[in-house]
Amino acid sequence: MFRAGIAALALIQADGAVAAKRAPSPTPQQTQAPAAMPQPVDTLTLAYLGQQPLASVTPPFFEPVVTDRGIQGARLGLADDNTTGRFTRQSFAVEETRLAPGEDAEAAFKRLVAQGRRMILLDLEPELLRRVAALPEASNALLLDISSRDDALRGESCAANVLHLLPSRAMRADALAQYLAKKKWTRWFLAVGPAPEDRLFAEALKRSAKRFGMKIVVEKNWEHTFDDRRTPESEVPVFTQGSDYDVVLVADEAGLFGDTLLYRTWQPRLVAGTQGLVAAAWHHTLEAWGAIQLQNRFREQAGRWMTEVDYGAWLAVRAVGEAATRTKSLDFEAIRSYMLDDGFALAGFKGVPLSFRRWDGQLRQPVLLAQERSLVAVAPVEGFAHPKNELDSLGYDEPETLCRAKK
Repeated sequence: MFRAGIAALALIQADGAVAAKRAPSPTPQQTQAPAAMPQPVDTLTLAYLGQQPLASVTPPFFEPVVTDRGIQGARLGLADDNTTGRFTRQSFAVEETRLAPGEDAEAAFKRLVAQGRRMILLDLEPELLRRVAALPEASNALLLDISSRDDALRGESCAANVLHLLPSRAMRADALAQYLAKKKWTRWFLAVGPAPEDRLFAEALKRSAKRFGMKIVVEKNWEHTFDDRRTPESEVPVFTQGSDYDVVLVADEAGLFGDTLLYRTWQPRLVAGTQGLVAAAWHHTLEAWGAIQLQNRFREQAGRWMTEVDYGAWLAVRAVGEAATRTKSLDFEAIRSYMLDDGFALAGFKGVPLSFRRWDGQLRQPVLLAQERSLVAVAPVEGFAHPKNELDSLGYDEPETLCRAKK
């Protein structure tokens, strides 16, 4: 048996040797190194100059305090620009300058220009922005206003070197008026807060009422304060009685009293304006047109919802990146000229391309009409046409503009 086993083993080894000779030799696999991604050859550095405004009203305890508004949007826009830049051999950066209330913004702006920055995002109060835009150092720069809604900055106080990313008060008021006109809620009770900004928005609402055939049946200034004797339950019904109306339009940008009007009016009426149904550039309820992916990416980055100022900053950085991609250039004049060209189109997750108005530097865009947990409508509302661009039915159209610097 031992000899038989040896013989069998020898036979197996012989068969294996024959099989090895017959088997074709393995073909060496051709491995190809992945194509190297184009490397950026130049970098365009934008600047961000923001100053946290002084709060005129203490926010409610349940409302989160946002200390990094705007800059988070700029960072997300920067990431998007650089994603595209990997393929276009372009690189982008943002130099951040955030000032405490009271710090000298004009001096900070001059330092940025001295360092060679010519495209500068500004999150400043309107009067301060106006002064910065008028500085000699700003004459060869492009200022991207990411936060103001001031109509004067787009009108009689406009500057040729400023572009505005968020909707103006006039655009917001027109958006509300279009929707209310469609619903045939034409009689308004106008409640105006004590702040100068409230009066400015009230004037915008009056203009829109006249423009779209609304009637302000009563206008009242809010002058109440609440204590143990004077509560919303006692003050609001008295404040809102005496006239018949369809809806309360409130101008309370600081949030001093507007929220207390809801469900407390003398008659069962809706509230719109700065509270209730609001007109906004961006809102956390928007998910259409791919907006949900922007919402999610921002929340992952910042740990909170995107504010309007964040959206304005994101738009500003993306507008520069889009112009750089289309012109295949990081040259200041090439980018600036293309941003103001009729062919410029920016994707802003609102369903239509966004572009800048030549006559006042305003970014034309849809305005969202929303309440806390629901997107109600998007303006321009169906039925309100325009001979050139429906988006120009919101705010001051070219024949109406008071801006003389842009033409």
